[in-house]
Amino acid sequence: MTKVLEARELCAFYGPTQVLFGLSLDIDEGGITTLLGANGAGKTTTLRSLSGMCRTVGTIRYGEKSINGRATEDIVRLGIAHVPQGRGTFSRQTVEENLQIGAMTRSGRAAIASDIERVYGYFPRLKERRTQQAGTLSGGEQQMLAVGRAMMLRPRLMLLDEPSFGLAPLIVEELFGILRTLNQSEKVSMLLVEQNAALALDLADHAYLIETGRVVMEGPAKQLRDDENIRRSYLGY
Repeated sequence: MTKVLEARELCAFYGPTQVLFGLSLDIDEGGITTLLGANGAGKTTTLRSLSGMCRTVGTIRYGEKSINGRATEDIVRLGIAHVPQGRGTFSRQTVEENLQIGAMTRSGRAAIASDIERVYGYFPRLKERRTQQAGTLSGGEQQMLAVGRAMMLRPRLMLLDEPSFGLAPLIVEELFGILRTLNQSEKVSMLLVEQNAALALDLADHAYLIETGRVVMEGPAKQLRDDENIRRSYLGY
């Protein structure tokens, strides 16, 4: 299967502190890959490394291009959208202004306007609140806006960091259903970091389990989900 992204022997650093130690992973074109592990294992750092947000050593290839050492804005222009933990919406801007910000690297006003309506098709609640300041939205609505803003990039790959964090179960179910539809209907590849392992393994095709910045296990998501020893020892359910 074609790989949309490959990382090999990836090491990551915050100043002198090393967080990733020779991590390697593949993301299939059109697939959903999940990265699982305890708090502090290096999951968020992996996403930040792939987005050019911290110093790295190793190889990262996106399609046919090496993206090692590229600035974050250049990586975004290539079609990698990062939905950070904590949503990261622009709280004083309206919902629609946030969506327009998501299309800053694009040109063509008609196409951008069309894509705003496309986002509203996935998230009708955002359309109802299009003139409302993002900071006044509920947590679930802010997470929907963060995903919608990433969609405005028309990404080939979406990096999602803890999208279910702090959300009510019904909102999580709705959001993950939209992510599945987005993957299946628009073929957006995804790398998902998610503390809820059962939820992530139900959505994903492939899974990596990391501990202290190293991959300790990988395989088809269904295989990890159905292995009782893995569930008890590593995933806590």
